[in-house]
Amino acid sequence: MKQMKPDRKPDLTTGRMVEDYWGASVKLLGDMKFLESLKAYDKDNIPAPVMKRIRERFMSDREFDPDRIKSVSTACEGLCKWVRAMEVYDRVIKIVAPKKARLEEAEAELAKQMDTLNAKRAELQIVADKLQALNDEFAAETKKKKDLEDEINLCSQKLDRAEKLIGGLGGEKSRWSETAVALHGLLGNVIGDVLLSAGTIAYLSPFTVNYRQDLLKRWNEYSLKTGIPCSHNFSLVTTMGEPVIIRAWNIAGLPFDNYSIENGIISTTARRWPLMIDPQGQANKWVKNMEKNNRLQVIKLTDSNYVRVLENAITFGSPVLLENIGEEIDAVLDPILVKNIYKSTGIWYMKLGDNVLEYSFDFRFYITTRLRNPHYLPELAVKITLVNFMITPQGLQDQLLGIVVAKEKPELEEKKNAMIVESADNKRMLKEIEDKILEVLSSSEGNILEDETAIKILSSSKVLSEEIQEKQKQAAVTEKEIDAARNGYVLVSKHSSVLFFCISELTNIDPMYQYSLGWFINLYNQSIIHSDKSSILAQRLLNLNNHFTNNIYRNVCRSLFEKDKLIFSFVLTVGILRSQEKIDEEVWTFLLTGGVALDNPFPNPATEWLSDKSWSEIVRSSNLKGLEAFKDSVMDDPRAWKKFYDVPNPNEIPCPAPLDHLRGLVRLVALRCIRPDKVVPAVQAYIVEEMGPSYLEPPQFNLEESYNDSNCCSPLVFILSPGSDPMAGLIRFAADKGIPKTSLMTISLGQGQGPIAANMINTGLETGQWAVLQNCHLAESWMRELDRICDEVIVPEVANPNFRLWLTSYPSKAFPVAILQNGVKMTNEAPKGLRQNLLRSYGSDPISDPEFFLACPNRKGFQRLLFALCFFHALVQERRKFGPLGWNIPYEFNESDLRICALQLQMFLTEYVDIPYDALTYLTGECNYGGRVTDDKDRRLLNSLLSIFYTPDAVNKARYTFSPSGIYHVPDDVSYDGCVNYIKSLPLNPMPEVYGLHENADITKDNQETAILLQGVLLTQTQITAGGGGEDTQDMIIDLANDILSKVPDVFNVEDVSKKYPVMYKNSMNTVLRQELIRFNRLVVVVKRTLRDMIKAVAGLVVMSAELEETCNSLVIGKVPTAWASKSYPSLKPLGSYVTDLIARLKFFQDWIDGGTPNVFWISGFYFTQSFLTGILQNFSRKRKLPIDWIHFEYYISKFETEPDVCPFYGVFCKGLFLEGARWDRNLNMLNESFPKILFDTVPVIWLKPAEIAKFKPEQSYNCPVYKTSARRGVLSTTGHSTNFVMYMSFATNLPEKHWINRGVASLCQLDD
Repeated sequence: MKQMKPDRKPDLTTGRMVEDYWGASVKLLGDMKFLESLKAYDKDNIPAPVMKRIRERFMSDREFDPDRIKSVSTACEGLCKWVRAMEVYDRVIKIVAPKKARLEEAEAELAKQMDTLNAKRAELQIVADKLQALNDEFAAETKKKKDLEDEINLCSQKLDRAEKLIGGLGGEKSRWSETAVALHGLLGNVIGDVLLSAGTIAYLSPFTVNYRQDLLKRWNEYSLKTGIPCSHNFSLVTTMGEPVIIRAWNIAGLPFDNYSIENGIISTTARRWPLMIDPQGQANKWVKNMEKNNRLQVIKLTDSNYVRVLENAITFGSPVLLENIGEEIDAVLDPILVKNIYKSTGIWYMKLGDNVLEYSFDFRFYITTRLRNPHYLPELAVKITLVNFMITPQGLQDQLLGIVVAKEKPELEEKKNAMIVESADNKRMLKEIEDKILEVLSSSEGNILEDETAIKILSSSKVLSEEIQEKQKQAAVTEKEIDAARNGYVLVSKHSSVLFFCISELTNIDPMYQYSLGWFINLYNQSIIHSDKSSILAQRLLNLNNHFTNNIYRNVCRSLFEKDKLIFSFVLTVGILRSQEKIDEEVWTFLLTGGVALDNPFPNPATEWLSDKSWSEIVRSSNLKGLEAFKDSVMDDPRAWKKFYDVPNPNEIPCPAPLDHLRGLVRLVALRCIRPDKVVPAVQAYIVEEMGPSYLEPPQFNLEESYNDSNCCSPLVFILSPGSDPMAGLIRFAADKGIPKTSLMTISLGQGQGPIAANMINTGLETGQWAVLQNCHLAESWMRELDRICDEVIVPEVANPNFRLWLTSYPSKAFPVAILQNGVKMTNEAPKGLRQNLLRSYGSDPISDPEFFLACPNRKGFQRLLFALCFFHALVQERRKFGPLGWNIPYEFNESDLRICALQLQMFLTEYVDIPYDALTYLTGECNYGGRVTDDKDRRLLNSLLSIFYTPDAVNKARYTFSPSGIYHVPDDVSYDGCVNYIKSLPLNPMPEVYGLHENADITKDNQETAILLQGVLLTQTQITAGGGGEDTQDMIIDLANDILSKVPDVFNVEDVSKKYPVMYKNSMNTVLRQELIRFNRLVVVVKRTLRDMIKAVAGLVVMSAELEETCNSLVIGKVPTAWASKSYPSLKPLGSYVTDLIARLKFFQDWIDGGTPNVFWISGFYFTQSFLTGILQNFSRKRKLPIDWIHFEYYISKFETEPDVCPFYGVFCKGLFLEGARWDRNLNMLNESFPKILFDTVPVIWLKPAEIAKFKPEQSYNCPVYKTSARRGVLSTTGHSTNFVMYMSFATNLPEKHWINRGVASLCQLDD
């Protein structure tokens, strides 16, 4: 291909010359530009010979194949391929070349034609460019037109949407503007409002409505005063409440009043779980309805599986209601109460007991208690939020209004309730719409007018909103019409709510007086149904109020003790009048407490008949409205008031001028001051005047009526009193109902009797038998189980309709509240009055049994002594009403004592010909009746009284009299009918002489009844006893405390006194003095400490402890605080007199310290009087060197009234004693009958003369017991002495000692005031 000549060399085999290309090849390949030359090879002009030779010599050669050559040399393979390629190219180029020539010619021609074409095209392009310019201009204008059309369309849509938007939100503008302004104001006050809200939730939830409002008001004022931004009239409901949620709560049963709504907010927002004080079940009902759709679990601590229920609820997030807890709670609940949760691997856990549970934050825990005033320990109180859900007057009024309207105008109430629900739904929907609108407006991006979806939502929302608002307007008009009609019945609901709060406070008198709201509403419904109808609304309302008030009175009285029925009538009267704003609270408080003052600056103008206590009350009461002239009137005209004082019925005549116009409570105050013994009949007259006579006539005990009010699931509860035993009457009633005694299952509860009683109840539920559980107060530990049985076991589904559960119990705080509230309560006391008591005795077994009455052979003796025994039985029971004058301790003599004595009387008179009076007296006086008597003075009295009846004269003497008047005697006809007829002829109200007492005993009894009445009423007035009254009361308490502190001297310096009066063998008085000072120092320290701390606590400087709170409350009502009484000498004086007495005692000892041993000892001034008496005897025994057991006191009443002229040579002069039941006759120098209306007589100075017992020659005298207080009753202290009895003192008399024993004569160291 390169045309290089080969070398010619001979062939070694043939010898011929052959072409040898090796040398040429080497040379060619050695050329450095060989490869370049191949690339630049002129392939288009390869010489034909070369190609011919190539084709002939090589192309046909099979060895000239790239694949074969490759096996020899890779380089040669490439050259082979190149040669073959050149050969192919040459072959092809020979065909293409002519064509190329022709192509070039054609192209030349084409170029020529193209030049012509291009010229034409250029011309065309110019024309096309002009056309394009025009087209572009047209398109731009067309687009501009389209844009303008689109913009016009969009503007039209925007205008339309804007109209819709303005229409949709325009109506909201004014409302939202107002809301925005309000929110702006709230935002400015948010700091203070949230602070007050937090304080309310954290601290105020346990308090009553008035106290909570008062505290909130003071907090609010203080916040504004200190510059904390907050609302001028802060409201927790406004700040924390959501109207839609609150409305849902109301529908669920939460009362509509503000206080209840606040409680709802606190219960749902507080960090700690709520414990709701819920005696009326309001909170229970609300929680159950509110959480009904959330799978609420209801448990009690008595449930066996309550922990398992709690575990599931915690894990799955269900709400739990723990109801009816007591004052203690199971420790297993602590982790739940303190929310003891922790996080592990991203999951929250709680450890409950031994189990670790996953904790769901949807879990909610509610706790309720039915206790009205529970006392929870601090360790529990800090773990829960204590919420006071006691029903409020407004809340109850709303409920009662709904009930009465539903009964009277059912269509109106249905419409009202439907409207409430509809209104709630409408408000909820409005809220949802508002939220939706705000969400759309806040989430819309860019121009909202371009958001078609948002506009549609707003438009539809507006349409719905307008519909709802229109409905709301119509509803508001309708609601006004309905409310106008409903409000006609507000008088009834208001009056009825007052009645409920009157009875709800009775539990402060006795824990058994518990009444549920359900029971109250049931009676309310009955009155609506059964009261007289009238088409005149005013008359109908009057009928409703009268019927319901009487219905409440009768039903409540059935469960009250006799002593409390008048209290209830009085409380009911005042409660109703208070609701009509006819009660002056200051006058009312004074009537109950007598006011409080330490001293009286005005001298008593009539000391001969007007006591210092009465005069002090007159002075204090003159500050009251209507009694301003009282003090001046008594000072100016004591004769007129003396005349008023002396009349037997001052309660029935007007007071002297200028107070002759007095009526109502102010007249009662005047009577309390002048003649307190006539307050009870005056109160009765006041009740009759205001309410009518029916409210002094409680219904008689009627077992049939109580039974009819009960059902198989409501227990019947007998509240026992001394001397009452309902079993006999219950057995008779059961027999009347066809239930034999054998089918009446009875058990007396006590240790180990609980399971047996539970089995009885289960049996009765199946068979319909009656179960009687007696003396429930003796099984306090089982009462919780009884509560569970009544709540869970005795249910309508399983109870036989004939089954009844009867319970008997003395008043006990352990008795289950739920049973008392839901059961039928009854009291059946022993009859009051001598005549009724005698009739009851003759109607009891076995006396009423003719076989027993006529069985004794000595019929005359038996029947006369039996009458005497019954009279004795009535007398010892009736003496109890005279208080300590009758018996030191009010013993529970009952029918069983009479029964056993009657049986013994028959037995002895059957077996003995001669009547064994000594045996009968011993068995009756020492065993049967005497077995109950624990006081030796009472035992002496019992035997003295018995000696009047068990005597031969009672059998042998015709018309043997039991009293000086001769009215009471053994009847001539002692047959059963003769005795009963004689008893019926006796006076209804006997004089005290029949009991052996002086006529003044009636005054003592009446004074005692007045004290019981006023004290009982005071217990129901919690606004007084709890220190209500706000700032004025606090200032009064602080002033009174400071006054006491300023008057009570500092403690004695015992060390200095010990040096001045050292312990001496011959003078024990020094030791007595030192011991007394130590005792009084203890008391003074407590008085001063409690008063100082209380002042600080009232000012908020220290914590108000239970002790300080009790001290504060005691000062409000003029009572000696318990903290003082625990360190004090015995005293029944009110606060003012007590402080005066204490100061006098301290002065007595200070005078002794300063001036030496006094001539006359004030025996009443000693703390421990017995040590003083022992000291006198010790001095005498040591002086005479006689054993102290050999000597005693001889008592000589001197003629000195206060200070004697001389000192006794030995022994001491004493003063300070008072005689009750008799007087010391200064002329006769012996005991004599008391003057009328003079209850106490001051004993002159007494000479306590030590003397030898062996030389004592007793004269006729009365061994008079000396007591420290008029209560007489005491307990044995650690010193071996009674806390009240001091000693016996002999008084000369010309009458038998029995006369004064029966009179109840005693000497007192101090009076009650």
